[in-house]
Amino acid sequence: MTIEGSFSITQWDEDTLSEKAEGIKLSHASIKQVYSGEMSGESSVEFLMSYQSLMSAKFTGFETFVGVINGARGTVTFQHNGKFENGVATSDFVSIEGTATGELAGKSFQGSFKSGESGKADYIIESES
Repeated sequence: MTIEGSFSITQWDEDTLSEKAEGIKLSHASIKQVYSGEMSGESSVEFLMSYQSLMSAKFTGFETFVGVINGARGTVTFQHNGKFENGVATSDFVSIEGTATGELAGKSFQGSFKSGESGKADYIIESES
């Protein structure tokens, strides 16, 4: 089953952990998001980000979603593997087995997102169960 929609970033707090010349740095970002579409609710995200320049970074982290996915209410944690290039962020993510609760318990998901303008992104998720 394919689930689609968008999310908006409502809060972004980023701290530099280490920095070198020419924009090369390692940082930690704590992010809050609001989802709409077939997945609706809120999430909190923790990313570790490695910048190769001001316009290029790789990131990994975890997102905890609370809300409704295709009519089923609960929580689930996703693991992300993404990149930021020329103002566009993309990420592939999967649900972590054993983290889904409520009506989402026992379900698994994998998906991706691509950012647009003004802190919004479109997502597409495949439900595997």
